[in-house]
Amino acid sequence: MAKAHPPTPPRAHYQKIKDHLVRDMARGRYPPGALMPSEAELVVQFGVSRMTVNRALRELNDSGMVNRVQGVGTFAAPMNRLASTLTIRNLHEEIEARGHQHHAVVHLKRAETVTAALSPRMGLPVGAPVFHTLIVHFDNGVALQCEDRYVNPARAPGYLEVDFSQITPTQYLLQVAPLWQAQYAIEAGHATRKEARLLGISVAQACLIVQRRTVSRNTPITCVRLVHPGALYTLQGQFKP
Repeated sequence: MAKAHPPTPPRAHYQKIKDHLVRDMARGRYPPGALMPSEAELVVQFGVSRMTVNRALRELNDSGMVNRVQGVGTFAAPMNRLASTLTIRNLHEEIEARGHQHHAVVHLKRAETVTAALSPRMGLPVGAPVFHTLIVHFDNGVALQCEDRYVNPARAPGYLEVDFSQITPTQYLLQVAPLWQAQYAIEAGHATRKEARLLGISVAQACLIVQRRTVSRNTPITCVRLVHPGALYTLQGQFKP
């Protein structure tokens, strides 16, 4: 006789409101910047208390899905601001876990100075020293990732001395400068001409692009642009509203 499974517990009312609003944003009913239903309207629509609605909107605001302006209302945020909890994984270990072979080719490794364009991304002043590497990672001989990384020398002074054909920058930085916070931006897009050439793909091919910045004790560690051919890479993570 098959063992009966316990019934799935019903979703909390505030979660139903969150799910409903997220679906509407994803379907384009509330584009970025659009005014969303008021607390009073949601109370009537869902037949719940104002406290329940407030919790739903507060959690959506905390996760970056909406912007709440006191006395004005709640506005839909750009979908690329959705907050995610993503595990920073060492690409070498990820590839070998699939039974494949990883190798990396270092195309650039040098000391530079922070430019005006890099300064807000890196969180360092213009003219400050910075380390720069450009590395292509391969999975069984196929180019999987183009990694364009800048590193704060104050957090990893020995960075340029590392042989990145033997250890990945992520693995090294997690050893010498454990991060306290990571910020992500993830989008579908196209590689630059240089990135496409290094990956051996067409500039027209869709790519998964991850921009990541890490800090420790409010001090920048690194910012990196990771470009993956879309047909070859799947980004896995967790979302916790």
